Amino acid sequence: MYRIDAQKPVHFCDGMTRRDFLHAGSLATLGLTLPSFMGLKKAGAVSKDMNCIFLFLVGGPSQLDTFDMKPDAPAEIRGPYKPIRTNSPDIQISEIFPNIAKQADKFSIIRTLHHKAAGVHDTGHQMMQTGRLFQNGMEHPHAGCVLGYLKGSRNGLPPHVVIPRPIGNTGGNMPHGQNAGFLGKTHDPFILNDEPQKPDFAVPDLLPPDYISASRLDRRRALRDMVDQSVAQLEKSADARLLDENFQQAYTLMSSPLAREAFDLKQEPEELRKAYGYNKFGHGCLLSRRLIERGVRFATVNMFETVFNEITWDIHGSAPFSPIECYTDLVGPMFDHAYSTLLEDLSQRGMLENTLVVAMGEFGRTPKINPAGGRDHWPQVWSILMAGGGIQGGRVVGRTDSIGAYPVERPVTPAEVVATVYHCLGIDIETELPGPGQRPIPVVDYGTKVIGELL
Repeated sequence: MYRIDAQKPVHFCDGMTRRDFLHAGSLATLGLTLPSFMGLKKAGAVSKDMNCIFLFLVGGPSQLDTFDMKPDAPAEIRGPYKPIRTNSPDIQISEIFPNIAKQADKFSIIRTLHHKAAGVHDTGHQMMQTGRLFQNGMEHPHAGCVLGYLKGSRNGLPPHVVIPRPIGNTGGNMPHGQNAGFLGKTHDPFILNDEPQKPDFAVPDLLPPDYISASRLDRRRALRDMVDQSVAQLEKSADARLLDENFQQAYTLMSSPLAREAFDLKQEPEELRKAYGYNKFGHGCLLSRRLIERGVRFATVNMFETVFNEITWDIHGSAPFSPIECYTDLVGPMFDHAYSTLLEDLSQRGMLENTLVVAMGEFGRTPKINPAGGRDHWPQVWSILMAGGGIQGGRVVGRTDSIGAYPVERPVTPAEVVATVYHCLGIDIETELPGPGQRPIPVVDYGTKVIGELL
């Protein structure tokens, strides 16, 4: 991502330090973050290509209070919520998800996700979106960035979009795995730097020129001149040319009628917008459907951007984190409405069969409720949902022990989840990418398998 207003230098892939003058948040006057768009040059693909929507449930939902209920466990384990039946006879889920319960035939649950890395948010974000833990300074690419790298853009829209903003501070001060990593900034995602649920959301600079005042055009020309001068002062390196070309391509995108139309949520019926929910996550899910429908290959929707001082899935029980009651008061209903509506909407439009929908957090929560009345981080086991895109609905993969603490049947790793995503997207999991120094790096670790029980 590029910034004009950054105060610190940035190191590019050639090892040199340059002023970080273009950033995704750079065009504050444009209302959008604009990472790399050179991937838009790649050849378009046919509409039957597979797509993906990642719903990242930042904070780490409790398996015991969502999709792996233990009603016979002691009260300090089972928690305050009860299981309910779904429209799939083999699946019960938490009572906080009454609408999702009606869609259980469309999704499957993996109940035995686990990893052995540190139980911090950032490492989970890395592994669930790239399949790997970042080590020795190497950042691996997000699955959506790999898809864009391999298959390019369609209809002039970016291959991968992150909505509404990237994951921010979650305490680890490490990368979150939402960019192109060693593939380079060319393949970074498009970042929407706005909140689609706002009544005036229209991505202002995707509007026709008639709506843009002369003063705003003058400011843009001045901004363009400033960037041109900055580029001229740089050495004529590949990075400098890349930054300038990214800017030009971003401008080209913003003049596209198709792009303006794709981001225009006012075209959606009011009843449907209400069903998704008038909040960042709900309208982010609706926007992801519109973008996939019009040519974006991969949309990542971050339910939250931080775990500090806002209500999230991170239920430690005391400030600056969330109480367990938020699962029924706010977070649970928000996800229940958005996810169930997204599945039904995709299904009715005939899009679910070629759109993989993954709803996941970065780890689970401790089986025993802590003294503050919440649950702490627990990477030893947790649950995620997968639907569409070749995934069979109404299935459960794996089984945990009697208190939801550890897998006892079919443990699943983050790498297997990412391998399955690639498989559903039509990418051979033995595909190799050009890593640093052009050494080949497979999209997932050699020997990783897909989750065959879902296919």
